[in-house]
Amino acid sequence: MKTRAVTAFFFTLVMLASIFSGGYAFSAFYLVLSILTLFEFYKLVKTSGIRPHRNIGLMAGVLIFLMAAGLHYLEYDTKYLFLCIPLVFSVFILELYKKNKIPFANISYTFVGFIYVTVPFCFFHALGFLEDWQTYNFHLPLAFLLMLWGNDTGAYLFGVKYGKRKLFERHSPKKSWEGFFGGLFTSALVAFILSRFFPEHGTAVWIGMAVLIGCFGTIGDLVESMLKRSLDAKDSGGLLPGHGGLLDRFDGLLLAAPVVYAYLYLIKY
Repeated sequence: MKTRAVTAFFFTLVMLASIFSGGYAFSAFYLVLSILTLFEFYKLVKTSGIRPHRNIGLMAGVLIFLMAAGLHYLEYDTKYLFLCIPLVFSVFILELYKKNKIPFANISYTFVGFIYVTVPFCFFHALGFLEDWQTYNFHLPLAFLLMLWGNDTGAYLFGVKYGKRKLFERHSPKKSWEGFFGGLFTSALVAFILSRFFPEHGTAVWIGMAVLIGCFGTIGDLVESMLKRSLDAKDSGGLLPGHGGLLDRFDGLLLAAPVVYAYLYLIKY
């Protein structure tokens, strides 16, 4: 428990520092984080006997993130994103030369890697530039993380105290409906407090964001649990002592970030 608390404390400090340190530090940190998480995903999948094209997947992940992040710093035509196409489809060609009984499993998990991991991190990164396309603002990324942490904390506390009805026992036996609604309440409370300090949106918009984070963050947690169970793994990795791996810590972000970005983008534009 002590190890878990110490890890959470220092990792939280690092994440907050990356958000408060300006656009370049924010972009660099989440580029590295997305690469490490993608590497962990491929390593986890490999334990089941599937052999995704890790190096190609990592290169594609780096290119996708850099191109997406570069839109906020540089003026270039988005057609350069098509550079990913030859790289991605080289997976099919390389698989032809492998003697493997499940070639399309290898191909599929290669694609799933950067779709499941890299693309959501791109959306989270883009939250920092949503208010002004070329000017970084830490309010939305910070609010997202605080609401996500509020949801996780509330779900745990309410689940321990009142949890009786299982939410999705097949994939996560400890989650309960009471914990789920407790997480939503806590996340909405965080949103209400943030609305007093951050003037970008009204209270209703912030609370709507909190509800989406609570719902899709929970689904993200269940999806990652389903992935681990299908691969017969307890944790996604061991990078964070007491917490498992990066996938274990960011499973909620991976599904919630694209939805929240779409929600705020539609409201703004």
